[in-house]
Amino acid sequence: MKYSKIIIVVTLLLFQLGAAQEKADVVLNKAFTEAKAGKKNVLLVFHASWCKWCKMMEKNMDLPETKPIFDKRFVTAYVDVQERGDKRSLENPGGQELMNKYKGGTAGLPFWVILNPKGEVLADSFDAKGENLGSPATPEEVNTFIAKVGKASKLSNEESQIIEKVFVKK
Repeated sequence: MKYSKIIIVVTLLLFQLGAAQEKADVVLNKAFTEAKAGKKNVLLVFHASWCKWCKMMEKNMDLPETKPIFDKRFVTAYVDVQERGDKRSLENPGGQELMNKYKGGTAGLPFWVILNPKGEVLADSFDAKGENLGSPATPEEVNTFIAKVGKASKLSNEESQIIEKVFVKK
């Protein structure tokens, strides 16, 4: 009886360890593998559960009219960073270090970079002034976002207009 309790406790502990978030480099490497196979680029988005702008960006990218545009060109990978309190367990280990690598450590959230399958940066979420676009919402921010996405992967005029219509906050 004593040994069965020990086995149960050890099993539960191992299960909890297995339920921990994936390391950020594992998330990114999976995205690179998928991108290489699909001849796409990687859209790496750093976000947090408390971030309303992160949720807005994800929602805008996942709408029926925009999702096919992004899915056609990108493997989107999300890395959870900067969580607070009891939500820290949601973070991907190494996520903040990865964000720092792409110079987004103090940029705010969401922060995103577009990478080719070799890991080279094609675009990031900094505008011409060096400020983080995050989840673009103003006409200027959205136009900069469209230009960056278009630079990394050509967009048609129709696709650009769809992204603009969805992202510009009314």
